[in-house]
Amino acid sequence: MKQIVLALATVVTLFACNSNSTDTAAAVEKAKKETIDSINAINVAKQQVIDSINTIHHSAHKGQRIESPERNSYAAPNTVAADNTPAAAPAPAPAPQKKKGWSHTAKGAVVGAGAGAITGAIVNPDHVKGAAIGAIIGAGVGAGTGAIVDHSKKKKAAQQ
Repeated sequence: MKQIVLALATVVTLFACNSNSTDTAAAVEKAKKETIDSINAINVAKQQVIDSINTIHHSAHKGQRIESPERNSYAAPNTVAADNTPAAAPAPAPAPQKKKGWSHTAKGAVVGAGAGAITGAIVNPDHVKGAAIGAIIGAGVGAGTGAIVDHSKKKKAAQQ
């Protein structure tokens, strides 16, 4: 009796999975098509921005040939948007803000923790315990060293 119920359950499961496979395949294809369409739309918008930047660059430097290392190598030479109309000039960008990044204290803590963990795992016979202790000590020493560097940089900046 158990074998009959098990076989019947297996057959029902296989038929249930098989009947939805065409619906699932259609849904997957639809999702793929929508993804490709959205990527294409993003590429068109990106190209319009590149074209408008090129238009501004060329109109600002008529007659002058300036090669800038920051220039995009993938920028298209034409200045026409995807719908064959001249690309509109974007609004002027706000003044760039200084990117802060990691402080020397944070960098020192991370590097110290990594170095301490490796050293502790090598030195201590119990590798996990040694790595944990080494990471804690290394993070403390690295953070302290980074804090000293941060303090000296702030002093130097205040003097200037």
